[in-house]
Amino acid sequence: MNSELLNYYEAIEQASADMLSAARTGNWDEVVKLEGACVLLISQLKAAANHSQLAAGESQLKTRIMQRILLNDAEIRHLAEPWLEDLDQVLKGNSRLVH
Repeated sequence: MNSELLNYYEAIEQASADMLSAARTGNWDEVVKLEGACVLLISQLKAAANHSQLAAGESQLKTRIMQRILLNDAEIRHLAEPWLEDLDQVLKGNSRLVH
């Protein structure tokens, strides 16, 4: 039951898990790199979905994969909040960073 479309969903899930791992260690350059990979995978998934459909029963698996992706995304956003606040302060000229 491992269709082409499910392979894309699983690859996106793996990339999101890798993004979360990088975010947990503060490796934001890696997060951005992996985000680019996700964008490419999503584009490929959309193209594949134009000529293919999930088989019966695969929709439930897709839903579980999507839920895990959304949980990863939520945690990445939570981890990024302090970093984004620091970036905002730097851009405003109110850097709290020691040079």
